[in-house]
Amino acid sequence: MSDLDEIRRKRMAELQAQQAASQQQMQMQAQQQMQQEEAQRQFESQKKQILSQILTSEARNRLANLRLTKPELVQQIEIQLIQSAQAGSLRGKVTDEQLKVLLQQIAGQKREIKITRK
Repeated sequence: MSDLDEIRRKRMAELQAQQAASQQQMQMQAQQQMQQEEAQRQFESQKKQILSQILTSEARNRLANLRLTKPELVQQIEIQLIQSAQAGSLRGKVTDEQLKVLLQQIAGQKREIKITRK
């Protein structure tokens, strides 16, 4: 019986060690996820601050409305505007009219597919 008890104790110790290792791994993953979320929040905060400096209120409203229907397009435009501002190619704030022109340019880059039936 002592051999059986010894095997049980060893197996129990192995299981406890595995459980402790998996809990530690889960804690590390949760910590990494929290760090990523914090970095994302900081990035969004910085992006919002920069956009408020380079866009007029009408242009910000237009982007906010457009974000509801085409979030990918708005993200692309925001990145392009921020890069332009950091490069120093923007003079003054971007107005609603300038934003409309930029939107038309980006929308014009997309290929239209026309299907004709004969």
